[in-house]
Amino acid sequence: MRHQLKPTRILDLVANLLIAAVVAWAATRVAYANFPTISIFAGASLFPVAVIEAVLALMIRAKVNDDEIGAGRDRLHPITAARAVALAKASAHVGAIAAGVWLGFLCWVFPQRGTLRVAAADSPGAIVGFLAGLALVAAALWLEYCCRAPDDPTDDAATT
Repeated sequence: MRHQLKPTRILDLVANLLIAAVVAWAATRVAYANFPTISIFAGASLFPVAVIEAVLALMIRAKVNDDEIGAGRDRLHPITAARAVALAKASAHVGAIAAGVWLGFLCWVFPQRGTLRVAAADSPGAIVGFLAGLALVAAALWLEYCCRAPDDPTDDAATT
């Protein structure tokens, strides 16, 4: 039986985000008083990973476009591309879950801003965290796209 690696499904990422948001909202509702303060740095922790993956995607795309795939110095080894795809797939799911957690937290905290000062202080970190999760998903999907094998040439040109 031959297994083919398929692109990450957006529906799976949306499901991860929504499930994580519901769980985080419920946990925040129950235990918010026990949470530490949320800084912007806590929310921004996924931005560097997203930047690294975006740069990696650009490097891999350049190698693929220049047909520099294969074993050898200054070439993109196929195993390296496969590892990058695995990283991209995992990162897309991690980013979706992280964005969902921040969204769930934000859905409880944001309406409380007027009555709880600490909720107002936590909101910017949660917004940054949500955006960082989305940035990681976008960078991971871009990396996965850049790792696709180039289309095989058709046999039509060889027969004429």
